[in-house]
Amino acid sequence: MRIVVVGTSGSGKSTLARGLGKALGLRFVELDAINWQPGWRALDQEDKTEFRRRVAEATAGDGWVSDGNYGTVRDDLWARATHLVWLDYERGVIMRRVITRSVIRAIDGKALWSGNREDWRTWLDADHPMRWAWSTWKLRRERYEALVADPTNSHLTVLRLRHPREASRVAGRLAA
Repeated sequence: MRIVVVGTSGSGKSTLARGLGKALGLRFVELDAINWQPGWRALDQEDKTEFRRRVAEATAGDGWVSDGNYGTVRDDLWARATHLVWLDYERGVIMRRVITRSVIRAIDGKALWSGNREDWRTWLDADHPMRWAWSTWKLRRERYEALVADPTNSHLTVLRLRHPREASRVAGRLAA
């Protein structure tokens, strides 16, 4: 089984994908961990070829679950995936989650990927996850609707989750 978990920033992609990996005995591939370099440099922007190579290496073989919305590797991942779990939650749910996550990260100062840390001074930046989630929520929903309907992706078993309580049952649905 090869699963891709997608959704707006803050929807819970990493949390769900990590949990699915444990529950189903699959390798968890965190795309943010591959992408983010020291100093918040984005590998998918600085060296797309290297980003694609690293993702391909991490998802080689069968039995993995990945998280993330990186367009640079979407076609490659989706072509190899067997399942797509789409966290399509309402904007209010997303915003509560992404704001809470940002506040906690800013307070605890815990290192994220490559030693990067959340900094409250970046909260108003256009590319900060809080602003990004707000501004891309509708467009991302429309984009995923189109991608799921695209015949190129008809091989995928799609689970479109509309509420967080559905996430607790998704491992059982996939195992069945």
